[in-house]
Amino acid sequence: MRCQQCEKPATFHITELTDMEPQELHLCEDHAREYLAHSDSTSELETPQLANQLAAQLKVGQTTEELSRLDKQACPVCGITFYEFRSQGRLGCPHDYECFSDELEPLMVNIHGETEHKGKKPKRSSKTAGKATEMIKIRRQMKEAVENEEYELASELRDRLKKMQE
Repeated sequence: MRCQQCEKPATFHITELTDMEPQELHLCEDHAREYLAHSDSTSELETPQLANQLAAQLKVGQTTEELSRLDKQACPVCGITFYEFRSQGRLGCPHDYECFSDELEPLMVNIHGETEHKGKKPKRSSKTAGKATEMIKIRRQMKEAVENEEYELASELRDRLKKMQE
């Protein structure tokens, strides 16, 4: 879905219940910031509660330097950057929760109301989780080796990965 103000993909979908009929807004991040900044400047009675929560979460006052620094932060295991997470909406591995904990915690509280999982857990043992993490790391190293044209290293990593899969 496209932003209602420009041609960028809409990443914020806001539904306001100010009148009897709900009003839906589909905005890109830039226009969502503008919209929420405008909402902050109106009186507290007129400002929708959801807009206030989103504005606080976006930290409208953040500078571009802070955002670019945050977007470049990457997970040491899978290599996903925070920018990739924001654009795709998916994390790369379980270690991303630790790597991006400061940024994810307010998001988790806003969405789930909690920061700890309370429910069913997989029946698989934690041994397989460690193995999966190691395989993710090897795949990333293999991809980097191919990009750097280090084909011997890439083939060694490929063989190591095959042994782990057996």
